[in-house]
Amino acid sequence: MAYTFPKKEKLKSKKLIEKLFEEGKYISNFPVKLVYLKTVLPEDVKFQAAVAVPKKNFKSAVRRNRIKRLMREAYRLNKEIVFNNSDTNFAFLFLYLGKEMPKYSDLDKRIKGILQTFLDTIDNEKDA
Repeated sequence: MAYTFPKKEKLKSKKLIEKLFEEGKYISNFPVKLVYLKTVLPEDVKFQAAVAVPKKNFKSAVRRNRIKRLMREAYRLNKEIVFNNSDTNFAFLFLYLGKEMPKYSDLDKRIKGILQTFLDTIDNEKDA
């Protein structure tokens, strides 16, 4: 599988993002939090993902954008963990909750852990 993050995999729908916050489930691995929701996606993709960094914690847009770029990169390189092991469609939103600038290695480790926890969670839901 190619390590890409094409436009059709990016979550941009305002309605779907609102629905994520209202009905979505959470997995947290501080300082990263994943909000996910099983949904029907308009594109022919399994997952759509977005990243967010609160302005409250980082006033500087440059710093917020850097964190978002690091999170997208970590997701892009680790998304095959969920792509190869899930059949249903999900919308993801990764939130950065920390108060200081992260190192890429830390974010990468956190996102890997979250994606693995997500897989375990949906496997448990299937069995139940």
